[in-house]
Amino acid sequence: MYQDEVVLCGSSAYTKKFYINEDFYNLPDQIKNELKILCVLYTEDVGGTLQLIFDEGGRLIFRTESAEDDYMYDEIGSVLKIKQLRQTKQELLEALEMFYKVFFLGEEFLEH
Repeated sequence: MYQDEVVLCGSSAYTKKFYINEDFYNLPDQIKNELKILCVLYTEDVGGTLQLIFDEGGRLIFRTESAEDDYMYDEIGSVLKIKQLRQTKQELLEALEMFYKVFFLGEEFLEH
C-alpha cells in the first residue's frame, strides 16, 4: 500500500490558493486545470476548504472544512455541490481513481 490517505489536491477560500500534490505533477495539464477549476469554484461558491483525497483503497473522497467562526460557510450547499460534482465529473473522478490504483497501489488495470 502507498499510504492510508493521499491528498490529490485542494483549495481554500481563506488563502485563495490551490494546491496539487507534487506526486501528481505528471497528470496531463488538462486534468490538472480541471481539478483546479473544480476545487476553486467549490470554495468560491461554498467557502471553507476542499481537499480531494484518495483513501487506502483508492477511492476519491471530498473532504471539506470550515473555520469555527466562518458564518458564511454554506454547509447544506457543500453537500449539494459535492453531490453535483460527483455526477457531472463522474468520468474524471473514476479515471483518477483508476490512475491512482494502477500507478500508486500497483493494481492491475481492468477494463469494464
